[in-house]
Amino acid sequence: MPYAFSNNPRAGQWDARKMSANRIASYKRFVVTDGEGIRNSIYVAGCPFRCQNCWNASIWDFQAGHDFTPAFEQAVIDDLRPSYVEGVTYLGGEPMLNTPVLLKISNHIRQEFGDTKNIWCWTGYTWEELMRPGTTPDKTALLGMCDILIDGRFIEGLKDSRLQFRGSSNQRVIDVKKSLAARREAQEQGLNPNCVAPVIWDKLHDQKRVIAEAYRKDRDAGEGRD
Repeated sequence: MPYAFSNNPRAGQWDARKMSANRIASYKRFVVTDGEGIRNSIYVAGCPFRCQNCWNASIWDFQAGHDFTPAFEQAVIDDLRPSYVEGVTYLGGEPMLNTPVLLKISNHIRQEFGDTKNIWCWTGYTWEELMRPGTTPDKTALLGMCDILIDGRFIEGLKDSRLQFRGSSNQRVIDVKKSLAARREAQEQGLNPNCVAPVIWDKLHDQKRVIAEAYRKDRDAGEGRD
């Protein structure tokens, strides 16, 4: 069960190098729900955020799933070879607390494919939390490997089924490369980079109505027509 305040860690409080058991909870090939286009999704094991009504509560335990192996790593690379596969997605569990595994995979992807395959990552951390002084360097390194970050805890009271790629309205779809570039530009101008808001993915498209409501209204509008 979630505990009050248990999901608000201090900078550096949770360290993947101490917490991760290097385990994979699940791996799904050729999916279309975990980011743009056809993708392969890696679900890592372990998450101390423990959001209320989390969809993946069964893999909160860092011992869930199976051990990460070189054979699994190679399978991920091989599954990215088809031209129709856009990239890989990291979910969990908490990817930022499984950096020993995901940094290895990310480096292999960049060595093999360069920037022709993109990396998406879901995290319970907010962008601002990842930018805090004291954040462990492995989190910063993994973030730098990613193209798109969906940030923030799932909050049941802010749940909204119309949102693209998010469960609650506090979460954001962030363009990592553009956001980091904006921070660098601010620093070069002598400004505080922490005052620079992250750049939202420019392809974001939320629904205006829930699917069931849209279907019902469109159907009713068509009744009586010849």
